[in-house]
Amino acid sequence: MAEDKKVCYAVSSPRAALAWTTLAFFMGFSGVSAFGPILPKLRQAMDAGPFLMGLLAASPSLTGSLLRIPFGTLVDRFGGKKLIMALLLLAAAGVAGITLLFSLGDPLQLSRFPLFMFFAMLCGCGIAVFSVGVPAVSYWYPQRQQGTALAVYGGLGNLAPGSFAVLLPYLVSTVGFTGAYLLWLAALLAMTFLILLRMKDAPYFQYREMGLPIDPEALLLACGEELVPSGNAMESIRRAGADWRTWVLTFFYFITFGGFIALTVWLPTFWTERFGASLLQAGWLTAIFALSASLLRVAGGIASDRLGGETVVAVSLGTVGLGALGMTLAGASLAAAVTAELFLALGMGFGSAAVFKLAPKFTPKAVGGAAGIIGGLGAFGGFAIPPVMGFIVRSNGPAGYSQAFYIFLGLSVIALLLFGLLKRAGDPAPR
Repeated sequence: MAEDKKVCYAVSSPRAALAWTTLAFFMGFSGVSAFGPILPKLRQAMDAGPFLMGLLAASPSLTGSLLRIPFGTLVDRFGGKKLIMALLLLAAAGVAGITLLFSLGDPLQLSRFPLFMFFAMLCGCGIAVFSVGVPAVSYWYPQRQQGTALAVYGGLGNLAPGSFAVLLPYLVSTVGFTGAYLLWLAALLAMTFLILLRMKDAPYFQYREMGLPIDPEALLLACGEELVPSGNAMESIRRAGADWRTWVLTFFYFITFGGFIALTVWLPTFWTERFGASLLQAGWLTAIFALSASLLRVAGGIASDRLGGETVVAVSLGTVGLGALGMTLAGASLAAAVTAELFLALGMGFGSAAVFKLAPKFTPKAVGGAAGIIGGLGAFGGFAIPPVMGFIVRSNGPAGYSQAFYIFLGLSVIALLLFGLLKRAGDPAPR
């Protein structure tokens, strides 16, 4: 038995696996900020309208959300390490392409918009590391410790957009476009290399790779691994998709987490165009939102355990609506806008955590599939919302930067009505 334990922990451990997976998610999730923090400067150089700029800023979220479901499903077959490396290399290819575009003479032309968008979509592949990391971390930890481990993983990894909202404008201002993206490329490649050398999949996958027989009970006693792949991932997704509650929870996540991504890429433009902030000032103001929402997600998980997911979700959706209303009414008051921004961060941070607390309750017969659909399609809000906000600005002029937040107010009202239906329908039959 001691010899088995040595095989499990000779190279890695749950804490080490959590650390490397979180670092990989942090670097992959930075793809959200492929252009968002420097969008005002790009818009000026390209002479493009707000709709196209919103589309460009949101494009990483398209691949990031759509790849979450298939890559999350493939973990049971390949383990997490290979999939994480593949996604980071795809993101690195995107950053390399952007670096190449910036290194060309006079690259910021509207005719090159499709190329910028294509490479931004490649950058977004790294966002899908999230759905790989969740099961990869879960397999390492016993169930009684998974909540804390996943809160650390999601909360710290989510700090990437806020960090890059400050870092990327600073680098562009000091070393230029090419230099900034070259440093980003180097960081992505270095992280991929470190994952190759240092990260290990959970004991089940290590045993399988060595061709050793796997006894779940022996695995539990020797390595403490309670969960093993079930092989029923696609069936779980089908069952979850047939339950209407899954789609209600997906809509909640569309507003909370999808909204978080959307505002992370939209707010730099909002602060620059609405309040005349510099690129660096807009980065810091955006970071207040992104970092707050990320850290509050950890607190939201704790609150959901203590108060119940339904209470936290309902209050969170109402808070998002209040924050959106505050942004529309802030006028020229920067203090009022920042206060409203914090309400949005509070609602989205707590709400993102609480939605997954509800998944086992409302979809008990297909928890894994529901989590895949909710996480993947809910994150699609990060792609869908910014272009719509850009369209409102194009239609209404400068006032549209404030009016665009009515989208979140409307979405919150609809979500609260759906929440009422969810509660009225009652809990589903137990397993």
